[in-house]
Amino acid sequence: MRPDAEERALRRARWAITAQIGVVVSLLVAVAGGIAYGMLLSGQHADADRTLARTIQLGPGTTPPGCVWLFTPAGHAPAGTPPAGMPLPALTATVPSPGDVHTERRSIGGMTYTIRVENRGGVVSQAYFEEVYQIQDRSSLLFGLGVAEVLALLAALVCGRVLACRAIRPLADALRRQRTFVADASHELRAPLTRLHTRAQLLARRASSRDAADLDQLVRGTRELGEVVEDLLLSAQACDRPSLEPVELGSLAEEAVAAEAVRADQSQVRLAVTRERRPYVVQGVPTALRRVLSALLDNALGHTPPGGSIEVWLGLPDERHVELRVRDTGVGFPAADAERIFERFARGSDGDGRRFGLGLALVREVVAGHGGTIAAAGRPGAGATFTLRLLRADPV
Repeated sequence: MRPDAEERALRRARWAITAQIGVVVSLLVAVAGGIAYGMLLSGQHADADRTLARTIQLGPGTTPPGCVWLFTPAGHAPAGTPPAGMPLPALTATVPSPGDVHTERRSIGGMTYTIRVENRGGVVSQAYFEEVYQIQDRSSLLFGLGVAEVLALLAALVCGRVLACRAIRPLADALRRQRTFVADASHELRAPLTRLHTRAQLLARRASSRDAADLDQLVRGTRELGEVVEDLLLSAQACDRPSLEPVELGSLAEEAVAAEAVRADQSQVRLAVTRERRPYVVQGVPTALRRVLSALLDNALGHTPPGGSIEVWLGLPDERHVELRVRDTGVGFPAADAERIFERFARGSDGDGRRFGLGLALVREVVAGHGGTIAAAGRPGAGATFTLRLLRADPV
């Protein structure tokens, strides 16, 4: 995983933990608020029912409590003009027999009332409880619960963020130490491996024909080991986000082709650069881009049989980009492998049968770190093309 991708993953993990804590706390507050609201509502209804039952029991001779109206065939209480719409004659039919009781809640004139209709010894009474204060209490509770929910969510997000940062910090430190170790180990290994490779080459030149093959294998092995170390070092350096500078990509391409010319001749592969005589300046790190070109040419040479050709083409597809293509006439690869070949240590089934290693994976990481893109296309037996696109340093 690229270092910047690691940082994004860590940030996502922090925010995910923070969000989860916030959601859990919000749900707990909401559940507690729902329970409190339900208990308040149930208590209010029970209180209203008890008040109405007591009012009907005492009858019109006693003044009802505040917000309560009592209607009997003999009259109503308290004295004065009752609210419009009371009593409701249709409710009398709901209690046809003595002892029958009917309770409901209904809106009359824009106000909610709890209504109790009771048949006591053949006399039907209707009692109305105006819920104005109960509604105010419920509204106050809902407002308080809303404020508590917001404050709890804010507190949960702050605390969750702190806890998430503390929880993720050991992982971030471990990743940082891992990259530092890889960089330090690669630096320490590069010099002795270079000396070992040089001595192996000298021995191979001086050796007799009987030992030459074994020494050639030793030279090849030290070279491959050195390439792995370089790949590891490049992977570790990618996290440092070095400052970009103008780089003439055409010159780097020609240098990379010249460096592989001897190997191409030995493999009987034609290697050439196709470009216009104009600058192809991009924003980048010269050493990193040089390694990208080297890896692409190394891959092409490893999969192109004798008699084939490799072309490095440069052009300007638009005003903002420089495009570089490495096209070979080698064994190619199935279209389904176009993405898999950029995975670390993916193994090719064609060509020389070797694994792709870190090379192409790091190529994509370096290119992405430069704000560019790279894509691969090919068909079995029809060669492969790697298309690299980078931002121009001097867009028109």
